[in-house]
Amino acid sequence: MITINLLEQLKSETLSNHQQLEKNLILRLKGMENPNDYIRILQLFYAYFGALEDQINQYIGPDQLADYAERRKTASIKNDILALDGEVPQKASIGDLPVIENILQAFGALYVIEGSTLGGQVISKMITKQLGLSTEAGISFFRSYGDNTMTMWQNFKVVLEKHAASQTDADLITEAANETFAKFSLWMEKIDF
Repeated sequence: MITINLLEQLKSETLSNHQQLEKNLILRLKGMENPNDYIRILQLFYAYFGALEDQINQYIGPDQLADYAERRKTASIKNDILALDGEVPQKASIGDLPVIENILQAFGALYVIEGSTLGGQVISKMITKQLGLSTEAGISFFRSYGDNTMTMWQNFKVVLEKHAASQTDADLITEAANETFAKFSLWMEKIDF
């Protein structure tokens, strides 16, 4: 049997696109001056993640990932936007998303969404402090799993690794994750709600 270290491959081969996306997001976060600026960030996430989850749902459900329903982000982003009296935008178009035509590509995209929960813990504190928001109203998306974030991440990684039965599988997952990072970064640069 081939030993594949999918997680190391994902981390190293998506590093450049991950850092570019992070840079774009940090610039937006640091530039926030009021709740409306934060609403625009939530709208960016809703439009992209909402459309992305619609694509992922075609290939991943409770049979592939037992707690998948808990991992959906679109509803919490929508609730945060509404809690701050913002408008829920339309979802991104298929051309703005990575290609997702099978379960491996779906897991690659989901890797990006699930990975965002790690940074979300820091971001939620930053937003709360910078804008003086309560930790409940409008911050649920970035708070995500709260104290269970690391456990949820570890559980996801176990399931993810089981889907890389070959190097070809690992490459497909990695390519989809890379494209998800890159397309989200492009989305963030071109959209201003």
